Amino acid sequence: MKIVFMGTPDFAEESLKAIYASGHEIVGVVTNPDRPKGRGMKMIPSPVKEFAIEKNLKIYQPEKIKNNEEFINELKNLKPDIICVVAYGKILPKEILDIPQYGCINVHASLLPQYRGSAPIQWAVLNGDQITGVTTMYMDIGMDTGDMILKQEVEIGEDETTGELWDRLKVIGGKLLVETLKQIEDGTAPREKQGDNYTVAPMLSKDMAKIEWSNKSAKEIKNLVRGLNPIMGAYTFLNGKKVKFWKVDVAKSDEIVVENMSFLKNGTVISSNPKDGIYIKCKEGILKVIEIQGENARRMTIQEYLRGNPIEEFEVFE
Repeated sequence: MKIVFMGTPDFAEESLKAIYASGHEIVGVVTNPDRPKGRGMKMIPSPVKEFAIEKNLKIYQPEKIKNNEEFINELKNLKPDIICVVAYGKILPKEILDIPQYGCINVHASLLPQYRGSAPIQWAVLNGDQITGVTTMYMDIGMDTGDMILKQEVEIGEDETTGELWDRLKVIGGKLLVETLKQIEDGTAPREKQGDNYTVAPMLSKDMAKIEWSNKSAKEIKNLVRGLNPIMGAYTFLNGKKVKFWKVDVAKSDEIVVENMSFLKNGTVISSNPKDGIYIKCKEGILKVIEIQGENARRMTIQEYLRGNPIEEFEVFE
């Protein structure tokens, strides 16, 4: 089939690679404009653009697509059989949805109708889910509301981070997209309407990264740390300095035994030494810190950190 591909990050790049390898004719690649990054604010192309350049594919980078008649006419002139959209970052207007004869299809990193929206992988980890997956669907004018085509379910590891799950799901997404295209071309693709039992996965905000010791259990804090790794990291303060946690665990009953912690404030260090690390009292359970990053410092193991930055018992993370 003649395909226009629309996507931006490495998650989308994996799907573009899969389509390219499967032998379909990619008549155009649409991705976000280059963005400034790093200290030098150098203009950096998206991963999707980098692959398109490597394979000499036609690239389009409109700043906006709604009411962009010039761009929409260019898409029409490409005469695609289908448009594949993966983490593009813009909502497609009806004018574009109506262009290809087979419609527009999307790869979404959740088991729809759960986690519609821009951050399904992150929220599955943040919420401590054990199962997630990938869904392909026909697109309509709503936000991830279209009819579902294929699904693949995966288990989320107990210690798996958003970054690790992202890397697994992007490969699954590419394979599922190729199978979806095959079934659409063969006329065998299923089409299932979504139910009303949906949930939403909105964009993450920076203020949610602060650990709330007063009302969160060790398990909830662990899920926060996993869910924000590697996006921004969960943070807290110790003696007025910002500290990020990159990897933590819920302490097991045989790791540390502390009697009568009820008088201690949540966030209190109940054990600290360079050999075993630090353990922190939570609303429920005890948090064991494994990887940490001090203010204006690099990420390191807690043992390495404590050798140069001692933390005393009964100090309190705020």
